[in-house]
Amino acid sequence: DIIYARGGFLQLGIPLRFAIKSDWIRFPFKRIMTRWGALPIFRNQKEGVSKKSRVEVMAELYNEHKEIAIMVAPEGSRSLRKQWKTGFYYVALQANVPIGLGYLDYQKKQAGIARLLWPSGDIEKDMREIMAVYASISPRYPELFSLDERYTGGSVDSDEEKR
Repeated sequence: DIIYARGGFLQLGIPLRFAIKSDWIRFPFKRIMTRWGALPIFRNQKEGVSKKSRVEVMAELYNEHKEIAIMVAPEGSRSLRKQWKTGFYYVALQANVPIGLGYLDYQKKQAGIARLLWPSGDIEKDMREIMAVYASISPRYPELFSLDERYTGGSVDSDEEKR
């Protein structure tokens, strides 16, 4: 999806940055990844330095780069997940930035940002709002996409919901 997202961000005039494991920012990928806006996340801390959580490391990116929008795939996987990873929520909360609910709707051939959501600290309420936005989006592979069942009132995936 990064290729399509990059095209969508370019059309919207938004410079794309995305977080990625630092392993991807070395030969032979370094040049293309950094040119595309990759921000390496170093998981291993130096000796003698207290280890930071991934959320803290990501939130610090907002302090280091004043004008930044970071793309995160909250499903966190290329396989079916019934529960999303919520680190993106806590990063936005800690960095005091909104969550842009971006999408690629393959059925409608549209890309965009549905809305900005400022995290309130009430993850249950906010995640229900996020799930409501993504309930109407058609993913490229519906069989590999699911809304987070913790915030939809049960096991609902996008393919079943559209029937």
